[in-house]
Amino acid sequence: MVTMTAPTPDADGHTVSPDAGALVVDRRSGKVGVVMGHVGPYVQLRPPGGGREWDVPPQEVRPPTPAEELSAKVAVANRGWGW
Repeated sequence: MVTMTAPTPDADGHTVSPDAGALVVDRRSGKVGVVMGHVGPYVQLRPPGGGREWDVPPQEVRPPTPAEELSAKVAVANRGWGW
């Protein structure tokens, strides 16, 4: 199950990265990704159905809209049908 933990500022105003497994959107490209982990200053994302990871600065991720989240989940489900 993919869950969403929105990036939020801490008490010092720094962006706190979302947890692994969170569904987020890369603001730069509009691509939806699942947080796989953190390396250095970056959040590592992977497409929800699998694929190549990419790095995103934590301030460049945002929570998905309900439509984006649903679309990502439908795309993953459709891959299970072999299309």
